[in-house]
Amino acid sequence: MKARLEFNLPEERVEFDMCTKSGDMHSVLWDMDQWLRSKIKYAPDDMSEDTYNAFELCRETLHESLNENNINLDIC
Repeated sequence: MKARLEFNLPEERVEFDMCTKSGDMHSVLWDMDQWLRSKIKYAPDDMSEDTYNAFELCRETLHESLNENNINLDIC
């Protein structure tokens, strides 16, 4: 099975860029998730509870948004 995406350029430049940059977007999302994970997992003892909770909330919100859009960072 093959799939082909076609774009009428320059009219569909935004759509084209979104498709061709999807790998980069995946990398950014993966890096952000891992950064948040490390902030939570390796939180220093002097980190305030508010800061810790903010990192957790950011990661949870990221995961909720990914799930709502059927995006799984682990399969790419």
